[in-house]
Amino acid sequence: MGKMEVERKTTGWAARDPSGLLSPYTYTLRETGPEDVHIRIICCGICHTDLHQTKNDLGMSNYPMVPGHEVVGEVVEVGSDVRKFTAGDIVGVGCLVGCCGGCSPCERDLEQYCPKKIWSYNDVYIDGQPTQGGFARATVVHQKFVVKIPEGMAVEQAAPLLCAGVTVYSPLAHFGLKRPGLRGGILGLGGVGHMGVKIAKAMGHHVTVISSSNKKREEALKDLGADDYVIGSDQSKMNELADSMDYIIDTVPVHHALEPYLSLLRLDGKLILMGVISNPLQFLTPMVMLGRKVITGSFIGSMKETEEMLEFCKEKGLSSIIEVVKMDYVNTAFERLEKNDVRYRFVVDVEGSKLEA
Repeated sequence: MGKMEVERKTTGWAARDPSGLLSPYTYTLRETGPEDVHIRIICCGICHTDLHQTKNDLGMSNYPMVPGHEVVGEVVEVGSDVRKFTAGDIVGVGCLVGCCGGCSPCERDLEQYCPKKIWSYNDVYIDGQPTQGGFARATVVHQKFVVKIPEGMAVEQAAPLLCAGVTVYSPLAHFGLKRPGLRGGILGLGGVGHMGVKIAKAMGHHVTVISSSNKKREEALKDLGADDYVIGSDQSKMNELADSMDYIIDTVPVHHALEPYLSLLRLDGKLILMGVISNPLQFLTPMVMLGRKVITGSFIGSMKETEEMLEFCKEKGLSSIIEVVKMDYVNTAFERLEKNDVRYRFVVDVEGSKLEA
């Protein structure tokens, strides 16, 4: 008789319904294929998207769902065709774990725009099994969607860069905004916004934080190094800043007016949308036409941009401002994130947590 294969199991924390509450969940981990990397997870950042997905805010959640797409871990095993990674490497996995490989975006190494991209969780992999995220002991990922964490970079600092960091870096690189001397605005100072300030400053930009209140003024100016801070409802200050910015990175994930921020852009300025918003946004066309301004969007980043961004952050000594928590605190962390009560990113210490029930 042939040898019976034993299914490989792992444990994570999963949401079972739109309440979004997470609890221990044991599931099958696929075998390591020829181009796969088996990773023992050390830590995982918490993104606002995790909140949307676990609560079915976008109307397409499937349960049970193990969230988490800012994953850092140690390579345990690699497939026979993997040459880039070896056991013991510290690596990262972001928002995606698959793509078609044959469409126009894929051919241009822009797999985040592939119409058949496969999400790290709340999706179905090519083997027909659901994908599960980083709030778990382990994961198996195709080598294309794994990146090396630069030597010397702390794992908990690296985690938020895999989503928040590359989400900001990608549009700055793509739209030719990496050169020094530009003036930019960061609208919203959360997980993505705080990395926006740090990365833009490291590129040599004059950076203004645009917020809804004064609560984060001191930390924006002193801790993050922003050059200016303005409250969007302060009409006098907004008027002073009219026609002064080359770009604004809009990270706000809820419905908001665009006209006040379009007025801050100079000729050919760009308003780059990044917040996932389910309600239509509106603007008056003359606000765009009379300055040849551009309203555009950008979505995470490619694997090449992720590698480039990690090296940039290492070179510039950039790090995230984080709060490390254990898995048994994750539901409280989600509640606090919903209230914007975090500076500026939660990172779950998966390795140091008890995941089993």
